[in-house]
Amino acid sequence: MDPDFDEFLHVPARLSVVALLSPADWVEFGFVRDKVRTSDSALSKQVASLAEAGYIEVRKTRNRTGRQTHVRLTSHGRLAFQRHAAALQRIVAAAHEPQESGA
Repeated sequence: MDPDFDEFLHVPARLSVVALLSPADWVEFGFVRDKVRTSDSALSKQVASLAEAGYIEVRKTRNRTGRQTHVRLTSHGRLAFQRHAAALQRIVAAAHEPQESGA
């Protein structure tokens, strides 16, 4: 297995969240929920796991209309995603290399 392959990040819901956050700074929770097409509770679990692992930061604020939650990748999370994406690219590239037939 490629040493940069991240089993924790490879969970589809987590990978979707991190990929969505990678080009952004702070992103509103509802936007992430809608783009990832999941429920509040399912996203909350993934956000908590990612935050606990140090991949994302969570910021909760209060304004006139209520509470808002924003998330963003940490530098650790950004690097982990880049490394994992590179590992996936190498795995796919290897599948396209000519295979030697064994005799």
